[in-house]
Amino acid sequence: MGFSHRMSFTIAIDGPAASGKGTISRAVARHFGFEHLDTGLLYRAVGQRMLEGMDPVEAAQALRAEDLDPETLRTAEAAQAASKVAAIPDVRAALLDFQRAFARRAGGAVLDGRDIGTVICPEAEAKLFVTASAEVRADRRWRELVAAGFDTRFDDVLADVHERDRRDMGRSDAPLREAEDSTRIDTSRLTVDEAIAAAIAAVNLARAQIGG
Repeated sequence: MGFSHRMSFTIAIDGPAASGKGTISRAVARHFGFEHLDTGLLYRAVGQRMLEGMDPVEAAQALRAEDLDPETLRTAEAAQAASKVAAIPDVRAALLDFQRAFARRAGGAVLDGRDIGTVICPEAEAKLFVTASAEVRADRRWRELVAAGFDTRFDDVLADVHERDRRDMGRSDAPLREAEDSTRIDTSRLTVDEAIAAAIAAVNLARAQIGG
C-alpha cells in the first residue's frame, strides 16, 4: 500500500528501550512504502565516537547517513553511550535538522525514537507510543544478547533497562514521554504480528481522519 511519491506523511513512533518500536517501525515502513529512520542509531553512532575518544558534540555535527550501520552499533556499550550523549542538549540540537529533513521527505517517512512525536515532529500526521513492562523488555534484550553470544545475566540487563528509563525520562532536554495525541500500543502480551497490525490500524485511522 503506497502513497503518492509527491506527498509527505510522517509517522512518529516513540517508546522506551526494547519495547518493540524498532520492529514495528520497520514493518510499518515496509507496509506503506515509506523510508525508515531509527533515530536511536544517530545517538548510538555519536556514543560510539565518544567511546573512541571524540567529542560528542563534534561527532554529532559531523554525522552522515552512511555512519548509521546497525550491525556495528547494536552493542550494549553503544546503547549505554547513546543514552548518555542523548542527555547533552548540544548533541540533540546538532541532530535536530537531520531528523526533521528526513521526516518531511517526499513519499512518507517513519521515525522511531524517544522524542519524535513530542519534539522532533510534533506535527506528525500519525503518532504511536510503543511500550511494555520493564521485565518484558529486559527479557527481550537479554535473549537478544545471549543469542548474539554475549555472556550476561538477566538481572544485569533488567538493571540496565531501569537505568536507561531513568535517564531517558529524567533528562531536562526532550525527555521520553508520551505525546498527548499519540496512540499507545502496549506490546507486553502481544505477538509481533499483533503489535504490527495494531500500529498499521492506528496509522490508517490517522490517514482517514485527515482525508488521506
